[in-house]
Amino acid sequence: MDEAKGSPTPIPTSTSLSQHVGSAIDNESDYRSIVGALQYVVTTRPDITFAVNKVCQFMHKPLDQHFKAVKRILRYLQNAMEYGLQFTTVVNLDLVGFSDANWGTNVDDRRPTTGFCVFLSGNPVAWGSEKQQVVSRSTAEVEYRGFAHTVTNVIWLESLLSELHVVPSKKATV
Repeated sequence: MDEAKGSPTPIPTSTSLSQHVGSAIDNESDYRSIVGALQYVVTTRPDITFAVNKVCQFMHKPLDQHFKAVKRILRYLQNAMEYGLQFTTVVNLDLVGFSDANWGTNVDDRRPTTGFCVFLSGNPVAWGSEKQQVVSRSTAEVEYRGFAHTVTNVIWLESLLSELHVVPSKKATV
C-alpha cells in the first residue's frame, strides 16, 4: 500500500456494498484487523466515519468487494495525511449540530444510515455514522430520527459544558 495511488474520497457515492455480492477472501482476520484499526482512526478523522461504518457492517463475513472498499479508505488516508483536527480559540462558544440520513439505500435490509456532526466554536467535538435500528416508512421519518439522535448528542454536550462551567454564547443550533 506504500506505493498505491491515492484516492480523492474514502468511498465513492455510487458504492452499494452488499453481503451477497462478491467472493470470499482468503484471510478474514486481516480484514477485521484493518477495519478495527480504522475504527480507532475515526476518533480523529470525521471524514472517514461513514466509509468505516459501511465496511464495519461486513465484519462477520467480508467479501472481496468489502476488502476493496477498505483498501480505498487506506488509499484516501494516504492521499490526505495532512488532514486532521485543528482546534482554534475563539471568543464565541457556539454549539452547532448537523445531521443527515438516507432512506432505503441499504440493499440487504433497507435500514437507513444516519450521520451527525456537532461543532463547538467551529471545531468538531462529536460525530458519528450508524445504521438505524428500524426500517422507516419515509424519508421524513428517517430524517426526524437522525435529527433526534443529533439533538440528544447536543443536549449531552450542553450538560457536559455546564458541569465544566463553560457557558455557550447562545443556545445550541441544530
